[in-house]
Amino acid sequence: MSVKSPAPGDLEAIETASRDELQALQLQRLQWSLKQAYDNVPHYKAVFDAKGVHPSDLKTLADLAKFPFTTKKDLRDNYPFGMFAVPRERVARIHASSGTTGKPTVVGYTLKDIDTWAGLVARSLRAAGVRPGNIVHIAYGYGLFTGGLGAHYGAEKLGCTVIPMSGGQTEKQVQLIQDFRPDAIMVTPSYMQVIIEEFARQGLDARDSSLKVGIFGAEPWTEAMRREIEGKAGIDAVDIYGLSEVMGPGVASECVESKDGPVIWEDHFYPEIINPETGEVVADGEEGELVFTSLSKEALPIIRYRTRDLTRLLPPTSRSMRRMGKIVGRSDDMLIIRGVNMFPTQVEELVLQEPQLSGQYQIVITRDGPLDAVEVRCELQPAAVNSANVGEIAKSLQHRIKTLIGVSTKVVIGPPESIERTLVGKARRVIDQRPK
Repeated sequence: MSVKSPAPGDLEAIETASRDELQALQLQRLQWSLKQAYDNVPHYKAVFDAKGVHPSDLKTLADLAKFPFTTKKDLRDNYPFGMFAVPRERVARIHASSGTTGKPTVVGYTLKDIDTWAGLVARSLRAAGVRPGNIVHIAYGYGLFTGGLGAHYGAEKLGCTVIPMSGGQTEKQVQLIQDFRPDAIMVTPSYMQVIIEEFARQGLDARDSSLKVGIFGAEPWTEAMRREIEGKAGIDAVDIYGLSEVMGPGVASECVESKDGPVIWEDHFYPEIINPETGEVVADGEEGELVFTSLSKEALPIIRYRTRDLTRLLPPTSRSMRRMGKIVGRSDDMLIIRGVNMFPTQVEELVLQEPQLSGQYQIVITRDGPLDAVEVRCELQPAAVNSANVGEIAKSLQHRIKTLIGVSTKVVIGPPESIERTLVGKARRVIDQRPK
């Protein structure tokens, strides 16, 4: 699908501002955000004082490196409302993480925060090629998860017609896409794979649907998955990035005309890349852990939040703001197998290079005596059931994982649909059965 670059009049002025103009706005908003946090959140006052810094010490953007980091543990330690910088009565909405590994992280929004969020998601949708009057099918989960409502408010703000389908009911997802003929879909990339499979199950070709663009986020995905989805669905696959602690979807988003990494909306979020071991800020272009400071949030200002996402900052292209490289993994998702670091996305790239395999996979880790054992579970494409040499495919994939990643694995290839599907939320790619 060929998409023209938008005319300058289609963009907000800040999207084409000079670097000097943008940095002047960032400094002004950063000074406000630090003060908002210090004056109204006991946690921030305590940690700033302990480090001997004060909001007035921020004279340049580089001075932010003097201030302490915020982590998910800080939000959990102040559960539920201890990180709010406004009276609870001014909090118009609350979202929270799933809390599967402890207390959930709770985030709050004033009415102004919700309007800002909706505006940034609208900007992201426009960058993806969506226009007022288009129909947007939303298959992100609604509820405490920020995906569904964040996408919903943004699409409405842009002037679109919204189908608030949420996740699950895959057969009905396809039925509504066929009946309502949406122009765009917002969903996790792994669930889009499931929707494409459902098209085929119903004897339909997803490439014949009305969809022109898919806006995918909430989990890391690779260029190989982009190619697969675009080929099977006949759409442009565009990456949107966000996390609830920073805002939700719409912190950054790709431009459909370039598809070269999500543009960070730097007028509202200040990004840094740090060495995850030392905490030192690294130069643009170097890989490290992504850190965000909010510049305009009222209810939950977030200062130097360690996302754990591993990426790098890239120079501007389609907009005046910097881009994120593809997330290679998370520092807390990195698997250490017999001393070798491995990310699930590395395995995904190799699985998707095997044309007779579907894009579904799981990595199962066990411990055999003192050593870790890794089993990579994959499945055949339905069309390959009668023609595939399963043994040769498994042997080839096993060899490529060993050669390119450095980890010895056992590859098991099952029949179509033998891998667990995600119907709501993120795919479960890793099953770690090692003793804690």
